Amino acid sequence: METYTFLQNYWWFLVSLLGGLLVFLMFVQGGNSLLIDLGKNEDERTLMINSTGRKWEFTFTTLVTFGGAFFASFPLFYSTSFGGAYWLWMLILFSFVLQAVSYEFRDKAGNLFGKRTYHIFLVINGIVGPVLLGAAVATFFTGSGFEIGKNNITDMGNPVISQWSSPWHGLEELWGGCGQPASNWWNYVLGIAVFFLARILGLLYYMNNIDNESFHAKCRRSLWWNSGIFLVFFIAFVTRVLLADGFAVNPETGKVFMEPYKYLHNFIAMPAVLVIFLLGVIGVLAGILTSLLKPCFKKGIWFAGTGTVLCVLGLLLCVGYNHTAYYPSTTNLQASLTLQNSCSSLFTLKVMSVVSLLIPFVLGYIFFAWRAMDKKKITIEEMQNTEDKY
Repeated sequence: METYTFLQNYWWFLVSLLGGLLVFLMFVQGGNSLLIDLGKNEDERTLMINSTGRKWEFTFTTLVTFGGAFFASFPLFYSTSFGGAYWLWMLILFSFVLQAVSYEFRDKAGNLFGKRTYHIFLVINGIVGPVLLGAAVATFFTGSGFEIGKNNITDMGNPVISQWSSPWHGLEELWGGCGQPASNWWNYVLGIAVFFLARILGLLYYMNNIDNESFHAKCRRSLWWNSGIFLVFFIAFVTRVLLADGFAVNPETGKVFMEPYKYLHNFIAMPAVLVIFLLGVIGVLAGILTSLLKPCFKKGIWFAGTGTVLCVLGLLLCVGYNHTAYYPSTTNLQASLTLQNSCSSLFTLKVMSVVSLLIPFVLGYIFFAWRAMDKKKITIEEMQNTEDKY
């Protein structure tokens, strides 16, 4: 039993880490959302698109890996959320498809739609992706409307374990329903916070990857107000999380109940998780402030990016550890998903844990590939003199 608990916690840690990496890599979407704001001429738009275009595969691959890790380690969550709230996830995936198509065909000869159409597609991806992903993650704290009936697996006519309470299948998380309409406003709050965080990371990445001082000055001006809006929404959501009732689990009976200040109690009970979260917040603020106050500083993306990973990791560990229902149901409290009632078999987790030992090698490959692509900063002259571009 102790081994099983360890593996459940281990895989929740890996899933949470992938979630943090995904939010960091959404600097691509944040950069896309700035295309019309910052790209005042074709040279600047080409710089921006080619800067993020060399990294968009990392974001998409991490999104798929995030979903795959959830499927392998916590399949009941996968069937409940991805299979129940499918309209929400389909919109996210569709925005990524728009992104891939836009990068591929924007600068191709014979483009019937024109570059502007694909620019609009990239902006849509830059807005829809972060906002909806943030709203989806917010439901870990606010809850979703679903029922779980494991006995349904024996029903040959309808062998569906998870039943969604709303015919909107996830879209109700954005505009009401499922018994707690007020919670949906908090889904928006985190969605908007993630959106502006992605824009901040996009600006910092442009400043690090593009060699153009006049463009850097525009990025720095934009960084001021994007950071201000992000901090308002982020602080509001974190304050709500710390002060709200949380979905606690009785470790002896498995019964889910509402506990006042549950997530605040989790941070206090797990000081290591609190330290991870606070270091993440400090890293994000350090990346922003050093970039704003030191015009020659171009490495803010690494401080803010590392901070983003740690911050998201801390939040997800808080919502999953310490006898907490990480995917609560607002329709039936006892249908809420926990690490114990939603995970794979002991054998599957053991085998998957062996496979996970390859992760450092994959990360090493990404590091060297990233470094090779960013060894030389992008310039207008390079874009004008090469055919190998987006």
